[in-house]
Amino acid sequence: MASVERKGTYKVEYLQKIEREVQQKWAEQKLHETDAPEEPRKSLDEKFFVTFPFPYMNGRLHLGHSFSLSKAEFAVRYHRLKGRKVLFPFGFHCTGMPIKACADKLKREIELYGCPPKFPEGQEEQEVPEERDVVPKDKSKGKKSKAVAKTGSAKYQWQIMQSLGLSDDEIAKFAESEHWLEYFPPFAIEDLTKLGVHVDWRRTFITTDANPFFDSFVRWQYNHLKARGKIMFGKRNTIYSPKDGQPCMDHDRASGEGVGPQEYTLIKMKVETPLPKLPQKAKVFLVAATLRPETMYGQTNCWLHPDIKYIAFKTSRKDEIWICTRRAARNMSYQGLTSAEGKIEVLAEFTGQELLGLPLSAPLTSNKVVYTLPMLSVKEDKGTGVVTSVPSDSPDDYAALVDLQKKPPFREKYGIRDEMVLPYEPIPIIEVPTLGNLSAVKAYEMFKVASQNDKDKLLEAKELCYLKGFYDGTLLVGEFAGKKVQDVKKIVREKLIEAHQAEAYFEPEKTIISRSGDVCVVALCDQ
Repeated sequence: MASVERKGTYKVEYLQKIEREVQQKWAEQKLHETDAPEEPRKSLDEKFFVTFPFPYMNGRLHLGHSFSLSKAEFAVRYHRLKGRKVLFPFGFHCTGMPIKACADKLKREIELYGCPPKFPEGQEEQEVPEERDVVPKDKSKGKKSKAVAKTGSAKYQWQIMQSLGLSDDEIAKFAESEHWLEYFPPFAIEDLTKLGVHVDWRRTFITTDANPFFDSFVRWQYNHLKARGKIMFGKRNTIYSPKDGQPCMDHDRASGEGVGPQEYTLIKMKVETPLPKLPQKAKVFLVAATLRPETMYGQTNCWLHPDIKYIAFKTSRKDEIWICTRRAARNMSYQGLTSAEGKIEVLAEFTGQELLGLPLSAPLTSNKVVYTLPMLSVKEDKGTGVVTSVPSDSPDDYAALVDLQKKPPFREKYGIRDEMVLPYEPIPIIEVPTLGNLSAVKAYEMFKVASQNDKDKLLEAKELCYLKGFYDGTLLVGEFAGKKVQDVKKIVREKLIEAHQAEAYFEPEKTIISRSGDVCVVALCDQ
């Protein structure tokens, strides 16, 4: 399609001249300024108040702002024509992490690459593949368009500022957060004035404690809500950036918008033999994160990845040493599970290979001893890197157990003796309609799974077992035998925690990166 070239600018300039003249008259007449009446109004219908969500001041206003603003502007003009006394103030949003994160990025870029910086060439952002998850999610937390917009091609913050038309000398000033508050609001006022909005600019303001009046208003609001019992002070687990030292909400994230905390039950499996790198009489536990604590009656072993690195560290639980991945321990350190917040006192490091073949005692199972065995699909970036095995109800566990039992060379490769594997069979613990009391075995055969590497078929089998097991399953063992799984799942979890055989543990559902470049954790924060 051929582009249309503008033949001249006379008409545009003429219209702009009219706009300026009219806007000048508005300003002289103080048309948009609204004062409180000296006498109280007889009716509330005689006045009309309009406000607009404060635009964020980390850049110039754009077309999207004017589109949204047009609705408020239309209402102002309409009610003013109706003879009402109309008030339209305007605020600019400066709180939150986006400004600080951008300022901190500029500081780091200046430290690393100079001022103005000389960036290395050829660096590209790597895409993180999406992972299909069997656990049902809250569909209200879908991926938002803003999240998609934020995860475009990687750029340095300096280059982003250059794209706004700023000079290198000016960009350097933005390394201080306060400069953003002084720079962008005047441009916003200028642009909105040219647009012709009916705003009383005497009443414009910015947020943050840089504005003591707005800060006082927010304090007043929260004090009144607290006094009326509408809000309470306490703690909750939330997404947190250790680098920023505060919770990381959706608008503070470079990636992972819409992702929340995932709650696990941390099963404590006691190591029944001394480990050479740890004190001989220490209470050492492998800690496995599970979403299905009610299935612990069927544990037959524990899975570790031979090549993953694990750490043993001190905990806040008396004389207990836990073993898991460093990533999981980092999350735990912000949930009151280590001696000090954010601190991990590492006592030893192991590869998974070094921990294979350990005898363990596990809660609820009828097996007095279970062993650590190799599983190559264990992930370092999900859970604790330690996986408890329930082959009766988990197709993944059953497939891996069958592989070990049928393949002596596989056992020999990792030093697994026959008595650690061959005597162990799936334990019937849950009756599932159409799948029987060994649902994983039935699904394994139904989908004709060949081995633990048959990922697609195992995923289908897992979805079937987990959903039917939870919604339709009935426990066959333990004090809750005869009751529906969905009715007793939380109760079993609570009893395990009360007996000090388990702990509550949280981590992000997926990787979350803050705008400051930090990998976020879940922390027990003041709210």
